[in-house]
Amino acid sequence: MIRDLWRWVRDPVALLTERAAVAPAFELSLWRRAVVGYCPEWNRVVLGDLATFRAAGSLSGLTPYLAGGVVHSDVPEHDERRRDLNPSFHNRSLAVLLDRLDDVAARCAPAAEFEALAWASDVVRHLLNAAFFGGRLPDRLLRAFLSPLHRPMPHPLLPRPRLFHRIDRHIEAVLADAPPGTLAAALAGMPGAAEEIRVALAAGYDTTAHTLAWAAWHLAGAPEWRTPDVLPAVLDEVLRLYPAGWIGSRVAAADVTVAGTDIPAGTLVLYSPYLTHRDPGLWPDPEVFRPERFTAAGPGRPPWGFLPFSAGRRTCLGAHLARAMLRAALLPCLDGRLTQLGGDPTPRAGLTLRPRGPLRIAHNRT
Repeated sequence: MIRDLWRWVRDPVALLTERAAVAPAFELSLWRRAVVGYCPEWNRVVLGDLATFRAAGSLSGLTPYLAGGVVHSDVPEHDERRRDLNPSFHNRSLAVLLDRLDDVAARCAPAAEFEALAWASDVVRHLLNAAFFGGRLPDRLLRAFLSPLHRPMPHPLLPRPRLFHRIDRHIEAVLADAPPGTLAAALAGMPGAAEEIRVALAAGYDTTAHTLAWAAWHLAGAPEWRTPDVLPAVLDEVLRLYPAGWIGSRVAAADVTVAGTDIPAGTLVLYSPYLTHRDPGLWPDPEVFRPERFTAAGPGRPPWGFLPFSAGRRTCLGAHLARAMLRAALLPCLDGRLTQLGGDPTPRAGLTLRPRGPLRIAHNRT
């Protein structure tokens, strides 16, 4: 029954890659029966049919950091909650934050030599504090709340009720007198706002920090891409190669057939942006860093084949904020010369995908 569990715990990416080489959909024997697929049709159905594929009982519930808010809700509550939250996280609403993010990123610009993971974790924490609270949340508390997400399993899965209670109290205090132009101000007065913000901080922290570390590493190795006008293409290629949400899950509420695979009710149904993004049928030379895929002259994104922020009605609420933080953090790195000093960018899977590291980079400003 659990023949795949040890490999899932030790190296799930290797396990998935091995099985995906044999079939586009396959079973895993974990602590419960699971079925994995990664073709666009699989993604379309699993991510599009919210009534059949439910969040309740999925992998996100295993960590207290994500077991709440809109992330862990199902229809019809999910759609109602998203209608309330979406306007605050739209690009138009976030425009007021861009100068503030740029100021924070400039103060956190990397030193002459830096380790990319440590730098990225620090700058993203400060950016989140600025975006949500105008910097008013105590940094020591925010660091304590977020740091378990960087530790190996099972640390991100352990309950921390006292810590969660402390950060909820501080979030509620900021909400009561929120700085204008912040996300706290936009969400103040909404029922459950403190929980939504707490979950958003967790969901947006290590995912963005790991993406930022990989982006800095690749920019250090590809000077031809170190200009602001092509930065969006660089970020999309980094998100393709290293989707932080490497695995997603739902639970089938009824018997269903997806892409030719019969799935009984109660099955844990997995989709993998990591496998989809490295499918040579969708992405030629998928292991190679090629930002030109995402330029105007590139082939474009295959439908349901590019899922760095999931897709459909469950697309990540913070996708636009994550891109804004990545852009702000990387712009100071473009002003000068970046050089790879050494490191290991190999993906390692935990709660999110991260570089094995360390990633040592030199930054010589012009």
